[in-house]
Amino acid sequence: MTGTLSSLPETALAAGYTGNDVGVRSVVALAARLAYLSMCLTLCWGILTATGWIQRVTGHQALRTGHVMLASFAIATASVHGFGMLFLDEQVIVGTQVVIPFLNGYVRHGLGILSFELLVAIAITAGMHRFIRYRNWLRFHQTAYVAVALGVVHSWWGAWSNGNFQVVWLAGITVLAPTIALATVRFLPVSLLVKLGLVGDKAAAVAEKQVVKTAPLKISVDNQRCHRYGFCQAEAPDVFQLREDGRLAYRKQPELTRNLDVISAARACPMRAIQLEGTNHHG
Repeated sequence: MTGTLSSLPETALAAGYTGNDVGVRSVVALAARLAYLSMCLTLCWGILTATGWIQRVTGHQALRTGHVMLASFAIATASVHGFGMLFLDEQVIVGTQVVIPFLNGYVRHGLGILSFELLVAIAITAGMHRFIRYRNWLRFHQTAYVAVALGVVHSWWGAWSNGNFQVVWLAGITVLAPTIALATVRFLPVSLLVKLGLVGDKAAAVAEKQVVKTAPLKISVDNQRCHRYGFCQAEAPDVFQLREDGRLAYRKQPELTRNLDVISAARACPMRAIQLEGTNHHG
């Protein structure tokens, strides 16, 4: 995303670039902007889906497909941006420098390479949750936040270094603002989300206040509302399991040590299909 630059052909030629470099730079610059946009949209889409703010808009497969398509497009355009640099007559990056961070001595290039390789690793392992412990897979998948942050720093640093900061000042911050906002509220407590008006169903917040680590907890799931998205499994894989046949299996009375995970699962359910019963009073 160093290519947030957008030099005009006349300016580029005046600076001593060859005609080939002008064309290549235009391609990598466009690819960089598209990668930046799709990267931010991918993160936003994932957060909106995981937190339940996309309700009955579409089904589980469409939600997953939309997220995968955005992520794939981000990786594809980032690939064009990075590997396109190899075709410049001006040898900014050569050989393995395009895949080995910091090898060419530019920190901003190294950050972009790290961001790209993290995204690729996440994409490759996206389908491995059936073969490894789900929670471990989820934690690795969440390194996407780090990858996006590195990509954003790379993009803005590159724009500044190439004298094109004004080009991305409005467009770049317009895309980045909701991305940062959603990433922030993703980890806020449910009670605070309710106060802010971001979550309309107060049942989850009530449960969060009432249930404590030392209290028994009973789970029930409304099968009419449950759409088998699997977010509950992501939060509490020891309690909720989405079977291969599409059915949701869960333990009605989990151990006390699982209480916080179960509360997170109820919070993450897009359809608010999980009901919790439990108080901080015994008996």
